[in-house]
Amino acid sequence: MKLWVGRLLRLLVILTGAAGALWLVDWAAISVRVSHGTAYRVVQVNQFLATPLKGNKVEYDFMGMVPVSCSRSIFPQEGNSACWWLERHSTQWE
Repeated sequence: MKLWVGRLLRLLVILTGAAGALWLVDWAAISVRVSHGTAYRVVQVNQFLATPLKGNKVEYDFMGMVPVSCSRSIFPQEGNSACWWLERHSTQWE
């Protein structure tokens, strides 16, 4: 039983280290792109407003398409969502 727990812990440490290293490489790449002016893009996003009504009903109002800045990276960087994620989730509910 102890051998199994030790292997699981070792795998967890390796995966955490790999994810941290990948994030550092992603951060370094976005830093280089900032200096070249290619780090960010704008994606059009549909915004909807959900308004609660009586009787547990909800009214959905289309607020329009809004340009949202995103980072060309694997992970969200500097307060911006990653462009690949934002393109796949182009509907925002408020």
